[in-house]
Amino acid sequence: MITPATIRKRIERKGAGLERRAHRRHDLHQQVIPVERWDVRSKAGVVVGHIVDMSSGGMRIRTQSPVRADQQIRLRLELPNYAGISPFIDTSSGAPKARTEWTGWMSVCRVSKIDEKQYDIGGRLVDMDDLDRGMLGLYLSTQPLAA
Repeated sequence: MITPATIRKRIERKGAGLERRAHRRHDLHQQVIPVERWDVRSKAGVVVGHIVDMSSGGMRIRTQSPVRADQQIRLRLELPNYAGISPFIDTSSGAPKARTEWTGWMSVCRVSKIDEKQYDIGGRLVDMDDLDRGMLGLYLSTQPLAA
């Protein structure tokens, strides 16, 4: 006899392998792009790792400095122009201007130990405005997809 509980279990099992990400990830590991942990007061950053993969919604960083999941860290990225596309737009002066750097918050969702000295930190880019997120998506569309 099929009960509602049996049907729920079947649905849960089928949904277990579905992709939950809203944005496609792109492999940037080979480019060794540094990520800085940004201090607003001193307006300076300290390199904490390199981008492994990235989407317009988040990224994974390889680092030697472990952090806790469920915390937010302020980061600064500088991505090179690629195929004539700048990854971000500066609208502070009124007229849009191409830019290669972004500073903002990443909400750490996952921390995985890779080996004795390295960790992968995955998280969402939480305070990126829609224009920058759209330009980053266009920029990343020129990069190889992550596995």
